[in-house]
Amino acid sequence: MRPVPRPVPGDRTQGPSPHRARAAVVVLFFTAGAVMGGWSGRIPTVKAQLGLDDARWGLVVLAMPLGTLLALLVLTRVIARTGPRVLALPGAALLLLTAPLAAGSSSVAVLAAALAVQGCATGLLFGPMNALAVTVERRYGRSIMSSFHAWFSIGQLGGGLAGVLAGRLGTAPWQQLVVCHVVLAVALCCTASAVPRAPRPAAAPGGAGGRRARGRPTRQIVLLAVIALLGAVTEGSAVQWSAQYSVSIGASVATGSLTLVCFSLSIALTRTVGDRLVDVLGRVRFLRISALTTAAGVLLAVAGGSVPTALAGFALVGVGCGCVFPTVMGLAGNQPGIAPGRAVTFVNLGEWPAFFVGPPLVGFLAEAFSLRAALGALVVTSLLVAALAGRVRVPAADPAVGGLSPSSSRT
Repeated sequence: MRPVPRPVPGDRTQGPSPHRARAAVVVLFFTAGAVMGGWSGRIPTVKAQLGLDDARWGLVVLAMPLGTLLALLVLTRVIARTGPRVLALPGAALLLLTAPLAAGSSSVAVLAAALAVQGCATGLLFGPMNALAVTVERRYGRSIMSSFHAWFSIGQLGGGLAGVLAGRLGTAPWQQLVVCHVVLAVALCCTASAVPRAPRPAAAPGGAGGRRARGRPTRQIVLLAVIALLGAVTEGSAVQWSAQYSVSIGASVATGSLTLVCFSLSIALTRTVGDRLVDVLGRVRFLRISALTTAAGVLLAVAGGSVPTALAGFALVGVGCGCVFPTVMGLAGNQPGIAPGRAVTFVNLGEWPAFFVGPPLVGFLAEAFSLRAALGALVVTSLLVAALAGRVRVPAADPAVGGLSPSSSRT
């Protein structure tokens, strides 16, 4: 294991110690997950208090991804100049403010407006915090990207459990979120000064680094965005349809929910050990293995046709999906000639259509054929990720080269 580098005395570009910087970025990831989990867990109550049916609710919540899209479009223009730190901290603060407002909305119009702002805050936070994770990872000199996403999963689980407890106590959603978000805000204030500043992008051959940082994304960034999109379609579809699939083959509603729990826990557990595997295998090889594991899990779930194989299959899907996005973020953030914040924002933008493509696509195929056949489409998306991974170049600056020489361009 490579030692953690120490900051050079008097060098302001180094900023806080690697450990303090890592803790500060962990707080951002945990905050994002906790807000998402806390809000999602109270959606049924918010929906009921406004008297919305499924169709109207589905239209209203579109405001959130649309707000995220607006933020991502702005980020691609400004993040190379401002740096991710300037955007991540306000994004986190705005997220903490708007989620309680959405939960306490007195009308559909107020809810839609709050969700749109919440989506903007999500966009302002998610890309920049991944860029900050890349910055901290470079200072460590080894892969730690998956550990940040593990904290996101832990926060999401914690927020969801807080929602369960608040629901059992009869606490209003906005009250629950206010209490939780005050705690998160205190943690954010205590660690904000340690959030690092991202370094300037490495110059590309021929001195094009500065021009590239302000120009269009490279072919590698486009490729990584496509991989992120395919991975998000697979993961989002598994979240949406895993429980329903188990019920369709004879499971009870409770056992169906257990299928989703198995999937979610597998993701969280995989992220806690993913960095060790990345350091051994390198990001590209690990990405390919993850995609093949996902395909094997889907095949086990749909080919087995029984509740036990569904539980085991979707647990294996979680193992495969768990570190795909962190791995792509690590590859994107280390690409030469482009600022990490700009790179990961472009990848986030490419992934964004998964909000609308994945779950509806499975639903359409299920209507035309069967849910089992529809879920088989996720085998195709996973195999595409495995195939495209072979075209990804390993950046020379990547701290997780898996035993390859830094000059190696492919695995």
